[in-house]
Amino acid sequence: FFIPATIINMISGNLSIKYGYKGPNLSIVTACTTGTHNIGEGFRQIQYSHADVMICGGAEMATTPLGIGGFAAARALSTRNDDPQKASRPWDTGRDGFVLGDGAGVLVLEELEHAKRRGAKIYAEVSGYGMSADAYHMTLPSETGEGAQRCMKNSLKDAGLSPEEIGYINAHGTSTPAGDIVESRAIKSTFNKHSRNLIVNSTKSMIGHLLGAAGGVEALVTVLSLKNQKLHQTINVENQEPECDLDFNILSSKDVDIKHALSNSFGFGGTNGSLVFSKYD
Repeated sequence: FFIPATIINMISGNLSIKYGYKGPNLSIVTACTTGTHNIGEGFRQIQYSHADVMICGGAEMATTPLGIGGFAAARALSTRNDDPQKASRPWDTGRDGFVLGDGAGVLVLEELEHAKRRGAKIYAEVSGYGMSADAYHMTLPSETGEGAQRCMKNSLKDAGLSPEEIGYINAHGTSTPAGDIVESRAIKSTFNKHSRNLIVNSTKSMIGHLLGAAGGVEALVTVLSLKNQKLHQTINVENQEPECDLDFNILSSKDVDIKHALSNSFGFGGTNGSLVFSKYD
């Protein structure tokens, strides 16, 4: 039927019916922050003892005439059509917009003792979650990065960690002229001198922008990075933007020794989300 098919929470509803999940059943839609907010709110449900297990993340397929036409009309997409493999180039001076991608990223979050009792393989721990609003513009980020800064600080406060305890950030890093500079400013103002010690990368440099699925996929990448102690390269950075003067790991993948990492998502409407993940020993 048309009406049920167009209601977003039919995704979680159908999964609940198919697998018999009888706990919290909801779908959050917050543009490009959707996956991150879904994981964060799933984390909260377990914290509040409303559930032992939450399955959460994001999925999107927008490579349709409507999706491509809409973002092209908004001048959000890269026009590097003659060199598509290098079109997604976060923090490079030649970036001109994001590359649209499709995908999904879903995590199984579980209360620790519940997971241990059933012998689950534990990849990492969700240790903090933060949100904020720019209250600035529908599609542009606040120029100072103040909203993103508050979001990251909120996630650190929730995790009970100091900025100096974070070793890695999986950035929003979309390859847009404004967004990349703003996120760099926000990271520097959040972490101050420690920002020089951080390793930052962009998964979108390799797979494009998955919109509502981006936060889910990038959370998975962050978790696996902690588990394997290895960080992927940010590709296509040939001439790094002078104001984006952080370590974006542009040369190759890197072996690391990190305990805590942060994943950022920022969406249209000025909605921001950050997750802190910690290595599980």
